[in-house]
Amino acid sequence: MLNEISNKKTTQPSDGDQDNETSRITSNGYRLVTVEDLKRDAETTAMLQAANATMKALGYTEHGQRHAGLVGNIAQNVLEHLGYDQRTYQLGNVAGYLHDIGNAIHRQNHALSGSLLAWGILKRLNMSPQECALVMNAIGNHEEERGTATTAISAAVIIGDKADVHRSRVQNPRMEDFDIHDRVNYAAKRSFVRVHPEEKIIALELQIDTYYAAVIEYFEIFLSRMTMMRQACEFLSCKYQLIINDTQFA
Repeated sequence: MLNEISNKKTTQPSDGDQDNETSRITSNGYRLVTVEDLKRDAETTAMLQAANATMKALGYTEHGQRHAGLVGNIAQNVLEHLGYDQRTYQLGNVAGYLHDIGNAIHRQNHALSGSLLAWGILKRLNMSPQECALVMNAIGNHEEERGTATTAISAAVIIGDKADVHRSRVQNPRMEDFDIHDRVNYAAKRSFVRVHPEEKIIALELQIDTYYAAVIEYFEIFLSRMTMMRQACEFLSCKYQLIINDTQFA
């Protein structure tokens, strides 16, 4: 099914490809869909590109394939470092990659619309209903306005999403037209989520160039993000730390 949608190969898959595909079929006949399947899927790519085009037109920072890939990778790394099983952290990556596709429809309630779009994509790729539900829950709970971590996967996606503050997200080409969100993102030269499994600490490490934005401006616009990220860390039985320019604030 995936090959029919994402590419135009006419050759038969090799024995190795067939063996690998067979190993990803569950006893109930469902596929263990991974983020690599989504990256090859034309519908997913189209939704992510449309979502970012919408956000750019509205003056927002990047919400496309770069952001999607980073959030998915952070979610997977958090769960993997905390000792969750392979399938759980794979689903964290899947949910992270799909979390913002609802922006293709509208910015408002994009978590809800995104979860429903994901259902259609994942069902078509033959993911099990149980796994679809976990991914949909994570997507539906990543917004600050109404989201709450209720599973390990949703917690990890929240952490990955709220951690992505970086100058590469700025889409406004004119620095003189930057708003505070552009300036804070542009000032962030480095953003890294560090997991300390033994100490049960998840730390967001930021390097901010104060020439472009003061540290206090980060707190002005991202307080709700920090609160949500802390709740997600606590759901994972971890303490949240925020470190900016080598100074710990939380």
